[in-house]
Amino acid sequence: MLRWLFERLFQACLVIAAMSIIVFIGVNVIGNPVDILIPPDASQAERLRAIEYLGLDKPLWAQYLDFLRNLFRGDLGTSYVYGAPALGVILQRLPATIELALAAMLMAIVIGIPLGLYAGLRADRWPAKLLMTGSILGFSLPTFWVGLMLIMVFSVQLGWVPASGRGDTAEFLGVQWSFLTRDGLSHLLLPAINLSLFKVSLVMRLTRAGVQEVLPQDYIRYARARGLTEKRVIWVHVLKNIMIPVVTIIGLEFGSLIAFSVVTETIFAWPGMGKLIIDSINVLDRPIIVAYLMLIVLMFVCINLIVDILYAFLDPRVRLSARGTK
Repeated sequence: MLRWLFERLFQACLVIAAMSIIVFIGVNVIGNPVDILIPPDASQAERLRAIEYLGLDKPLWAQYLDFLRNLFRGDLGTSYVYGAPALGVILQRLPATIELALAAMLMAIVIGIPLGLYAGLRADRWPAKLLMTGSILGFSLPTFWVGLMLIMVFSVQLGWVPASGRGDTAEFLGVQWSFLTRDGLSHLLLPAINLSLFKVSLVMRLTRAGVQEVLPQDYIRYARARGLTEKRVIWVHVLKNIMIPVVTIIGLEFGSLIAFSVVTETIFAWPGMGKLIIDSINVLDRPIIVAYLMLIVLMFVCINLIVDILYAFLDPRVRLSARGTK
């Protein structure tokens, strides 16, 4: 088991190394930030001084080596716009994005799994068919349109919740969180619903498909033949066996919620990383872009590693294969 874990860690390090090369080269071949940061009427000498100051006069491989050396020291560069460490600027916005992603994923789990379980167990009933029809809307409706409709109905027409911003926050473990205050929760509700709509539909349909695949299996028939209650059959034998693909999707989709919440954060003026990266792309703030992408890569790698470990706990076959590699 320990060897299996070290192999996963080694693979994760290789992925991070490969992605660092792709991210750095991909960002540095796009545009010239000097054209945006320096006024058009600046002299050639001023432009050359700016290029030298930003380190853009070095060959690309030399810039990448400097980037690696700084990376091992935890330095991902200084933002051209904010004049502060790029990682620090991103980490200031990270709690807001993580909070929004956690709220959306919690909604997807709490709503999607029970509804998918019901739709799989009662597939021939009209409520189950209605749920599956509704899940199609969750896949089909554009996020920006749903967000605008939520604001129009619940903020403008009914006035129940705020339309934008993060609201009041409270400090916990040195970080400001919205969910710890009533005003923050009211600001969090609409963007979380908007962000979770697709995930609820995805988890629900995946759970339903897993239930319908597991129900005809022999071990389910055997469990019922032993006289186990239907509740025990469902919660122990059915749910446990369908959780493996569900855990995989939840893990990967949580990473995507963090990385691709740009539209929702923009619509609701949520001060997270999504809005920051859009602003940084507009002004070619390369350190912010590189730091953001590297942080997202690291998150995806860590989430995949956690999913692999959860696999080992949920599926005995993974544990047996890991022991076989010793």
